Amino acid sequence: MTETQMQTSRLGRTGPTVGRIGFGAMGLSGVYGPADETESVAAIHAALDSGAGLIDTGDFYGSGHNEMLVGRAIADRPREEVTLSVKFGGMLGPDISWQGMDTRPAAVKNFLSYSLRRLGVDYIDIYRPARLDPAVPIEDTVGAIAEMVDAGYVRHIGLSEVGAETLRRAAAVHPIADLQIEYSLFSRGIEAEILPTCRELGIGITAYGVLSRGLLSDSLRGRDGAGLSDSRAGSPRFQGENLSANLKLVDTLAALARERDVTTAQLAVAWVLGRGNDIVPLVGTRSARRWAESIAAAAISLTPAEQTAIAAAVPAAAVNGSRYPEPLMATLDSER
Repeated sequence: MTETQMQTSRLGRTGPTVGRIGFGAMGLSGVYGPADETESVAAIHAALDSGAGLIDTGDFYGSGHNEMLVGRAIADRPREEVTLSVKFGGMLGPDISWQGMDTRPAAVKNFLSYSLRRLGVDYIDIYRPARLDPAVPIEDTVGAIAEMVDAGYVRHIGLSEVGAETLRRAAAVHPIADLQIEYSLFSRGIEAEILPTCRELGIGITAYGVLSRGLLSDSLRGRDGAGLSDSRAGSPRFQGENLSANLKLVDTLAALARERDVTTAQLAVAWVLGRGNDIVPLVGTRSARRWAESIAAAAISLTPAEQTAIAAAVPAAAVNGSRYPEPLMATLDSER
């Protein structure tokens, strides 16, 4: 798929125009096991060459490693061809343990200054707090980012994993381009209230976890999860009986994929794409070859009836285990 072939979407009423599938860079910094940096850069280049444009990272991914890697990968590309989406505010201990959020106005500006340096750019296209900081009113955080928009260091404001009430409060301060939130066949919680609120307010969705961290693919089928040595080993959906039950659902999806002569992952991505042009799936991969396989999903056209049939065949209510371990679930404003 060439740059001219990939369709585009605008993120909300006020956000940038990007390719229908964006590149999620988190996995390039050891979250799902070791990643070769040369191959990682090649994967980012493949995404840009395909017309994806949107590269999503976070200042705490790999404690800064991810931003520096992305910075090297885009250094020789025209700045206007890259839409950088950056999450900030997450604090990690030396052992990579979660230490909470800091989105005070002074912290916003501090985190931003480091991200600009690590990425090697003069501005960030979409800047967003990674989670809601319970100690800081969202109005204060969005107000601080708005100051950086006025100063030219940020182009658009985004949010991540927040609920409908927070969306409304934030949008009353400054236009919000998009909400980044988990959305897949296995995680459909946004459909009841959050997605309708985003559409009412003109806020786009960048959907992460569209493959449920690899579950909605063929990579784990036939396995018991015992060999997992990355961050997924601590995820409830990948443990014991939960994993066994979830893989039975994946087998059902795989059968539907075979009927269309596509991969399980491609059908899972196509389902999210079909939920609306205001939803841009983020696909993470550590190789250019896998990226090419993933974006082939954009060519899969599903009728409304097929969308419904797939959702019924893989019911979200049958998924076993929460999205994150309980301590991290407690940080999600979107789950309250």
